[in-house]
Amino acid sequence: MERPLLEDIRDRLDEFTATEKKAAHALLANYPMQGLGTVAQFAEAAGVSSPTILRFVGRLGFPGFAEFQRKLRGELESQLNSPLARSANMEDDPVGDPHVSQLLENVRETFAHLPKGELTGLVKLLSDERKHVHLIGGRFTDGLARYMAAHLRIVRANVNHVAGQQGNWLDQLIGIGPKDVVVVFDIRRYQAEIIQFAEAAARQGATVALVTDSWMSPVGRIATFVLPARVAVPSPWDSSLALMAIAEVLITGVTRENQKRAQERMRALEKLRNDIDPSTEGRAMGPDI
Repeated sequence: MERPLLEDIRDRLDEFTATEKKAAHALLANYPMQGLGTVAQFAEAAGVSSPTILRFVGRLGFPGFAEFQRKLRGELESQLNSPLARSANMEDDPVGDPHVSQLLENVRETFAHLPKGELTGLVKLLSDERKHVHLIGGRFTDGLARYMAAHLRIVRANVNHVAGQQGNWLDQLIGIGPKDVVVVFDIRRYQAEIIQFAEAAARQGATVALVTDSWMSPVGRIATFVLPARVAVPSPWDSSLALMAIAEVLITGVTRENQKRAQERMRALEKLRNDIDPSTEGRAMGPDI
């Protein structure tokens, strides 16, 4: 899979001049749409001159603005591709090595390009029991939100999985404020209701963390932490393997961040389990505890 331009920009932020960084931040805040207008429109949004935009584009390796936009349009098309559209490009290779190789490569590439400090910063935030944590996902990622919430509830208090019908989300949203963290799982084709929930939570003062794909959900515009994963594989369907890996790294990080607290809760939970059902005594604690 060709590396998204978005990742390249994030990795190279320190190489840009002060004005070029303004251009980069403007593009990242509204990617890729910010770069699909005119040079003058891009410059106005970034608060810089048109020559600065052209220098920024040149530093990214493009001979001109047209080539830069061609790249953005290609990435936008990839964002919007449906499973039906991707199925037309499937090869006849049997299920096996090519698919598995890409799965493993996705995990390697995901962690090679995660923004520095994002993982550790989010782990510290999720470990702070003064914060209430809410996890939400879309049609294919809600399982990841539920999985992560189930684990975090074992090692810390005040963890909520936002589930059920969309109309019921408002009952949970109304109580969210500055003491809350909302972890959002959202991959292409991004769900409007997930975006709206995250934006409303941010307006109410919550910290938003996003686990997304390489093209980045619009939630990235308001998220304090953004963790992009590689999801493309030789299949009509995107892969959740790298997304799951991020979730598991976060779970492990929170457990280690306050290991004493985690162990105390695990012991208390085992005792409670044994008190309710003595037949479980002595069994190893599993993820379904």
